[in-house]
Amino acid sequence: MAILFESSQFSGESLRPALGDDVVVVTTAAELRCAVDASPEETLAVFGPDAELETALDFASAQRVLRPALGVILVRRRIDSTVLAQAMRAGVREVIRASSNGALAEACERSQAVTMQVTARAQQSRPAATTEPGKVITVFSAKGGCGKTTIATNVAAAIAAGKRRVCLVDLDLPFGDVAIMLQLFPERTLADGITMSGHMDELGVGSIVTSHSSGLDVLVAPLDPAEAERISPALVTDLLTQLKRMYEVIVVDTPPAFTEPVLAALDMTDVHLLVATLDVPAVKNLKLTLEMLQMLNHSADKQRIIVNRSDAKVGLTVADVEEALHRTIACEIPSSRDVPTAINKGVPLVLEQPNHAVSVALRNLTLLDTTIVPQKPAAAGRHSTVKRVPFLRRGSVTA
Repeated sequence: MAILFESSQFSGESLRPALGDDVVVVTTAAELRCAVDASPEETLAVFGPDAELETALDFASAQRVLRPALGVILVRRRIDSTVLAQAMRAGVREVIRASSNGALAEACERSQAVTMQVTARAQQSRPAATTEPGKVITVFSAKGGCGKTTIATNVAAAIAAGKRRVCLVDLDLPFGDVAIMLQLFPERTLADGITMSGHMDELGVGSIVTSHSSGLDVLVAPLDPAEAERISPALVTDLLTQLKRMYEVIVVDTPPAFTEPVLAALDMTDVHLLVATLDVPAVKNLKLTLEMLQMLNHSADKQRIIVNRSDAKVGLTVADVEEALHRTIACEIPSSRDVPTAINKGVPLVLEQPNHAVSVALRNLTLLDTTIVPQKPAAAGRHSTVKRVPFLRRGSVTA
């Protein structure tokens, strides 16, 4: 069966022989939407020569993300380079002259062959639905330069290496670096999910996911920073809701700010990984982050504090941070020149050097079971020798 959109009854009847007896003919955009919604398995839509070009292009542009298996063919009385360019950008599969029903029938056959390939590929790459909702791990730091994205990519890769279904979401919408850190060249980004808001499904999400060679799936931030503003908190909520049905673990990388999309992600998060380094601004921002999460009624039990470059000799120690925050540090990641080297190679360190001290620390952080992220107990006697840290005295956040 096919859906034919044609405002002229005469043109519609003339195209019927090329489309078969079971073709559904609609004459308005409203009827078209009803026909598409009523036929979720439909794989072909044809726009006749009297259909408005703008309507056809808008439909094709939306459906290539919502329903990639649905092929769109455009029939025109006159074809020029402008029409072809517009059709190509919108995702129209073929443009056919109105005078040739034979060419239209052949185009329909080619489109159906493409649909079969798209469907088969989606079924092969689609992760099996999980019986339990996936868990969301959000990596956050209110200060840039703390190594947040490096930690997010390595945590996600470490979990995926344990044969778990994992999706890494780059929610640093204007300036995300996940794609370049993993040397990915995505065909789709989060911006392609904008038209799915409110009706997100597994096939649609699968069409905007990029697979990494390690088996990790990635949802890449928009390539154009201007598109970041179009991604709403509602879209983030819809997206994470669907991802939790598809994956065991979803790791979310974030910008160093409490943006509305970030707040939406935090509301759906099972474990917060809060990153800081051994410098006063980073620790101050971490303290403010803890207070902010407390005001938003996020449980301290879900929070894990990570100190990156924890062995730096800068006059501040992990013990000082614990004393200032009244919190236990869950993970200490040592400094290493191998980290930026791995970043420049585009390979997560946990995969390239699994026995490296940084890799071991990240794997210890991430248990491959239902707890996902363990909290490391404080070393005995640590707090008995710490010195007072006067730079953080505005209230305390208790565990």
